[in-house]
Amino acid sequence: MSLSSHLTELKKKHEHLSLEVEEAQRSPGIDGLHLANLKKQKLKLKEEIERLSV
Repeated sequence: MSLSSHLTELKKKHEHLSLEVEEAQRSPGIDGLHLANLKKQKLKLKEEIERLSV
């Protein structure tokens, strides 16, 4: 897998997690731990994207 295609996949996953976090925040019965885990995953992806983009 080339670097550019890997970055594209990471960006897609990040966008998907962004939507999932937004949806979870709108849900009244969301588990705070689940939301925190989603945000951590999103942050890790963002950091990986930034690291590979340099």
